[in-house]
Amino acid sequence: MNQDFESENKEQLEKAKKNLVYVGIFSVIMLFAGLTSAYIVSMGDTFWLKFPLPSAFWISTGIIIASSIVLQIAVYFAQKGKASELKLAVTVTLILGIGFVYFQFKGYGQLVDNGVHFTGSHIIVSEGKYGDYFEVEMNGKFIEVNGNDYLRGGQKMSNAEMEEFQSFMSQFLIVREDTSFKVKASQNFKLYFEDRAMFVQNNELYTADSVTMKYLDRARLKSLAVNVRDGRGDFFVKGEMGKDFHLYYKGKELQYKNRELQLNGTKLTSYLQIKAMESPDTGSSYLFLITFLHLLHIVVTLLFLGKIVIHSFLGKINSTANISIRMGAIFWHFLGLLWLYLLLFLLFIH
Repeated sequence: MNQDFESENKEQLEKAKKNLVYVGIFSVIMLFAGLTSAYIVSMGDTFWLKFPLPSAFWISTGIIIASSIVLQIAVYFAQKGKASELKLAVTVTLILGIGFVYFQFKGYGQLVDNGVHFTGSHIIVSEGKYGDYFEVEMNGKFIEVNGNDYLRGGQKMSNAEMEEFQSFMSQFLIVREDTSFKVKASQNFKLYFEDRAMFVQNNELYTADSVTMKYLDRARLKSLAVNVRDGRGDFFVKGEMGKDFHLYYKGKELQYKNRELQLNGTKLTSYLQIKAMESPDTGSSYLFLITFLHLLHIVVTLLFLGKIVIHSFLGKINSTANISIRMGAIFWHFLGLLWLYLLLFLLFIH
């Protein structure tokens, strides 16, 4: 009688745990279905930036597939009562899971290095855009901008020239409301403000009519200096438009020529040019949000896997008591499949 009661109680407990896992899976599916649907809807009526996924994401994909295989092997060892093999397999799974987290964050770092941020940035540079207020002459030739390339004499500046230019602009990175820039005169560089050459006297900048710069103009110059320091021209994301990244409007790819956006060879209206500069990089925000929420579920599940590792070493998981590792494996496999879905979604949509 007691054995029947214990067996029935065990079955009920196992069924309850399974239902809990399935409810959790269903909730996660609904969450990410809503996010990916919102992504597609948001993309349809605005400017949208698309770029390749970071290489670290592909490494993390291989890791999570391997971890899922190893965890399933651990389930097999648990059911067969092979304690030593079980300990090794669950430990390796935990290490691989931590590796997945590491390479996900490494991928975020690669995105940031390429000028892609979670929030706060736009697609097109508006503040401190080269040529709006300031231009620079270097060794008798004006510096120009084409996309994210800085040119001199129609040729892309060399690394040495760019470093020299960045060094010159670095003195404008700190701006104070009540204090003018402290500037060193340079024979190689000449700064122009609204097409008027500026000159340095007593370590301060003056226009041709001997007027010092107003705070607003100093702030604009600082914004330009920040863009130069970061190697940013007309776009926040690094690289060449149409090659390293692509820009779309209402699902149609745009082109870039003479520092203006075009659609099928026709320049966008002034209204759309301005709208493009004001548009936030919503696509990148979605990418960070979707992948980070998945990563958060991974981290929480890793805590549970850590508990399984401890229980395996304490002998609490064996051929008759293995419901925890089986349910953990189901959810871990689900998270792996979810990541593959998200990766394919971002690959073909983003």
